[in-house]
Amino acid sequence: MLVPLDRRGLWTGHFGGVRWVFAFTGEEALARFAQARAREPGRSQDSARPWEFAELLGARLLDEIIPAMGEPAGVAVDVADPDGSMFFPPAMGIVPEEAAVDAPGRLVGGTDATHGTDKTAGGAA
Repeated sequence: MLVPLDRRGLWTGHFGGVRWVFAFTGEEALARFAQARAREPGRSQDSARPWEFAELLGARLLDEIIPAMGEPAGVAVDVADPDGSMFFPPAMGIVPEEAAVDAPGRLVGGTDATHGTDKTAGGAA
């Protein structure tokens, strides 16, 4: 996978309470993304500038990098391709259990998902 880089590291965006890492299956898909961004107001330079990127295995993204992000995170692949884009959310079976938002015992809205017990400070069931 090709993952664009910015000054802070991997290029990410937030949507729906999830931090999404943008990844592309090849340079052509990354170029389509750059061209799509260049059509946005104030971003015409995006298609002409060189794009730095890291080459990472998809499994490494999902198994190592996503869990290390410290927040709900997933991978958005080829987002400029409406017919070929794929999303890998932070869910069981996609990311390791410690990074999955639907893992048993994971806090959901301040409530223990397996027992319905309020785990917020000072809360009682």
